[in-house]
Amino acid sequence: MSGSSTAAPTTPEAPDSTPESRILDPGAAVRLRETNPRTRFLDVRTPGEFESVHIRGSYNVPLNELPDHRDDIVGVEDPVVLVCQSGNRARQADEALRDAGMENLRILEGGVSGWRASGQPVETGPERLSLERQVRIAAGALAFAGGALALAVSPLWALLPTFVGAGLVFAGVTDTCGMAMVLSKLPYNRPASCDVPAMVSALADGREPAPMGRASASETAAARTCTTSS
Repeated sequence: MSGSSTAAPTTPEAPDSTPESRILDPGAAVRLRETNPRTRFLDVRTPGEFESVHIRGSYNVPLNELPDHRDDIVGVEDPVVLVCQSGNRARQADEALRDAGMENLRILEGGVSGWRASGQPVETGPERLSLERQVRIAAGALAFAGGALALAVSPLWALLPTFVGAGLVFAGVTDTCGMAMVLSKLPYNRPASCDVPAMVSALADGREPAPMGRASASETAAARTCTTSS
């Protein structure tokens, strides 16, 4: 009987199932991409936020678009680092994709804000408000308007800030925000146009996506997501 043995083939190790072990600070994310150049950065913010500032070489599929492309994305076998503005939407995307069977996911701690604060390179465009800031402004404006109208016109207007407050509580409990979903569909947050199937195909294959371009008025209305090459 021979003393030699054939080693079993190895497969890429999946990240630990606990969220904390899959959260990468910017430095760890950079090291992961240096170690494995096929690592993808998947940005789940709105196209408007993405156009304003994004990590070089990242792909953009807004959180509310993930269900449309989930089956194609879960086929990616290389590491995927989920990115948003501060981390909350990336966690929601992580949950959605892991529920579909995707295990090779990491989350960028602090999102794009943390990435920039650590001095990592970014691509920038026209300055735009983040979706989180838009939600705060909209909620505050509705609450203020409801209170002012309740004092000046009719007490029934007090129902408006009550409704806004209830919505914020619901968002905190469920980790979802209906107002953010509505705001993400506004033209302000969808300024660019791209070929979504081609982008998803490039993401799945690890190819460089086409550069993000400005859209005409009709293209902007129909735009679904955008991306950029590094």
